[in-house]
Amino acid sequence: SWTEQYQLLETVKNVVGSKVKVLAGTGSNSTAEAEEATVKAAETGADGALVVVPYYNKPPQEGLFAHFQAVANSAPELPLMLYNIPGRTGCSLHPSTVSKLLPKCRNIVSFKAASGNISEVTDLRMECGSNFAVYSGDDGLLLPMLSVGAVGVVSVASHVVGRRIKKMIDAYFDGQIAQALFYHEQLQPLFKALFATTNPIPVKAALQILGWEV
Repeated sequence: SWTEQYQLLETVKNVVGSKVKVLAGTGSNSTAEAEEATVKAAETGADGALVVVPYYNKPPQEGLFAHFQAVANSAPELPLMLYNIPGRTGCSLHPSTVSKLLPKCRNIVSFKAASGNISEVTDLRMECGSNFAVYSGDDGLLLPMLSVGAVGVVSVASHVVGRRIKKMIDAYFDGQIAQALFYHEQLQPLFKALFATTNPIPVKAALQILGWEV
């Protein structure tokens, strides 16, 4: 529930303080609900919010523009990461729509690209400029997306192998491409296993095997 999510955010912020950045998931298929959750996240001390494309409603691009503009304006000082995952939501946020949002919503600063299409990164950079931060939303596509301009990943597998994923990213940006490719190939079986069925079922099972209560 939203109450549980707010309690989780408060607990995490109390534990980590300013040591790490915390993004709250505030997306909803109801614009008013997403606005309320985003305001609450800002008030609770979140460092940013991850706002998914409205699911089930399948709005046209004009509707998506209005939705994200309203959410951004509800907490104009809170940095937002837009989250495009058409396989879950039923519709896709076009790069051209994002480019129209950026001049009107200065707090939209990044994008989680989870369409499964590497060209989404290129399209976003072409439309929004090379300074717009695009993150891979798919662990298995992280390295290919880095090669076309992504800056990191919003990861499932990092719950299990976060340090190794960081090593892959660091190796790539240090110019050690062969080493990055080694990590990429080494991690592929795990990436595939963690999507053997619907996320987050496999990663929660993996964490239980590792001794974490989830």
